[in-house]
Amino acid sequence: MGLTSALNTSLGGLAQNETSIDVLGNNIANAGTNGFKASSVLFTTQLSRTLSVGSRPTTTNGGTNPRQIGLGALSASIRKDFTQGSVTNSTSPSDLAIQGEGFFVLDSPDGQVYSRNGNFELNSQSLLTSQTGFKVQGYGVDDDFNLVTTTLADIEVPLGDLNVAQATKNVELGGALLPTGTLGTSGAVLTSAALTDAGNANAAITGTTLLTDVEATIGTPLFTVGETISFTPNKGGRSLDPLTLLVGAGTTAADFADLIDRTMGIQNGSGIANDAGTGTQPGVTVTGGTFQIVGTSGTVNDLTITIGNITSNGSTVSLPFLKSQSANGESAITDFIIFDSLGEPVTMKMTSVLESRSSNNTIFRYYLESADDNDGDVAVSTGTITFDSKGNVTNYTPNTFGVSRVLSAADEMDVTLDLSAISGISSQAAGSTLKLTLQDGSDPGTLSSFVIDETGIINGVFDNGIIRTLGQVTLARFANPQGLLEAGNSTFQEGVSSGPPFLVTPGNFGAGTIRAGSIELSNTDVGRNLVDLIVASTNYRGNARVISSVQQLVDELLVLGR
Repeated sequence: MGLTSALNTSLGGLAQNETSIDVLGNNIANAGTNGFKASSVLFTTQLSRTLSVGSRPTTTNGGTNPRQIGLGALSASIRKDFTQGSVTNSTSPSDLAIQGEGFFVLDSPDGQVYSRNGNFELNSQSLLTSQTGFKVQGYGVDDDFNLVTTTLADIEVPLGDLNVAQATKNVELGGALLPTGTLGTSGAVLTSAALTDAGNANAAITGTTLLTDVEATIGTPLFTVGETISFTPNKGGRSLDPLTLLVGAGTTAADFADLIDRTMGIQNGSGIANDAGTGTQPGVTVTGGTFQIVGTSGTVNDLTITIGNITSNGSTVSLPFLKSQSANGESAITDFIIFDSLGEPVTMKMTSVLESRSSNNTIFRYYLESADDNDGDVAVSTGTITFDSKGNVTNYTPNTFGVSRVLSAADEMDVTLDLSAISGISSQAAGSTLKLTLQDGSDPGTLSSFVIDETGIINGVFDNGIIRTLGQVTLARFANPQGLLEAGNSTFQEGVSSGPPFLVTPGNFGAGTIRAGSIELSNTDVGRNLVDLIVASTNYRGNARVISSVQQLVDELLVLGR
């Protein structure tokens, strides 16, 4: 019985050391495998043959101990070492390393698998995949580039294919305005030649006069049905963008006056003072058989109309205007570009005019204009900027303006205006200046590169300077990582004892952080494994020697039987 037990025990020892050598060989073979986690075999004793359980001490005897003979060893477990491997830099921004706990989530043909190997690349469909083609999982984004954290999705980085534009939401202006300049009290006043109404016995025209009946010379109408009038006046010495009017059978003189008003961007109401020269609000009216134009104050808003500024079907309309008053007032002007939701540029013009001052403050009025405003009027908005006695802005209102884009496919624009950086201190030599300091819109751009931060957020960088969130890499944690099943290709599957995956974002709930452009190396300690291999080999030979010894003893027994 003893020899047979020794044979079986040593045979089991051979098998256990073979297992240990197999595990050590696998560790050494994968010393260069990125993300590999080394394993070790844990042994435990098998059942023992009990010869005696021993006895208790008595008054005459000190007691005896149990006598047991072990029956060999068993493999209790093959344990993975999930400690952090060394992290090294790589040349690819799509390579990722986890610093800390967690696993990348991959979509394979057999379902979700988990890995520490972050050797990822973009495939032909712009999806982030592993070297074996498994798709990296994470959170995607909606049409507005907001993360959708309700479900996992393939990570897509469409380099060269994704195009975006950013509508302007905020505009900041700076500069310096001269508080000691001339107050703006009067605007330009222009009056056309006297005109008659051919449809009313050549009486003076009124606003209801049909435009086709307007005559500067009796018998010669200025306009005919079907013509397109184009008006291109000058404002502040600069030619304005023209607006047009199609002459119909019912078009009136008031409609032509409205064309003049809209093209020049004349604003009234909203607290704007009456013109000091005429005592009326700025605007265009039909008065005394003439078209009378009263502009807004400020030298940069001075209006001029010359022969050739009004054309009909390309031909000059002989309608002279006499200028009886020029605009006055300390003023400044600046042009700047903003962008709509399609990335189309929208040209804006801002002017400011010294409106009033007192012992402790100064008020400038600003005017915003845009020929790209699709509501048919160059005028966009007007408001005031108030400075205290030290030249600091104390108030400006309104702080938003809208630009209509109804004639395009873009969204309507609602822009926040920040004028707090404008100074109310300047010199006579420098005068008043305005300048754009910030606008957050941009023209269309193409995704040119991407960067992944430590929380797994994928930031797409476009060639127009815009940065947009493209997704987020997620990690999985397990209550018992030792319960995971190896699935090949440096991946693991959920096991019965691992518990379900707990999906988290990097850096949260105990998960590690992400290092982009880096790779986690194998955590195999080759030196330690070689030493363990020597020990396992020695143990194997020892068990083999026991078997050899038992064989010799059996041979001796057989000799006795001869």
